[in-house]
Amino acid sequence: MLTQVLRDLDADGLVLRHAYAKVPPRVEFELTDRTRSLLPHIHNLIGWALNNLSDIVRDRKAFTEKGNH
Repeated sequence: MLTQVLRDLDADGLVLRHAYAKVPPRVEFELTDRTRSLLPHIHNLIGWALNNLSDIVRDRKAFTEKGNH
């Protein structure tokens, strides 16, 4: 599963794969510039989630307590 995900990310240009012909074989991956340009947006999303987490948990609890599933 992980191998396929890494292959897909490589095919999409989101990671660079570096294979080294050693014993044992070694492979390293690095983020591309395209992927690095996404990081500030991911950080903003994480910040939003952290800022709203307590309200989301509260609302989920209230929803469940009303008998909603």
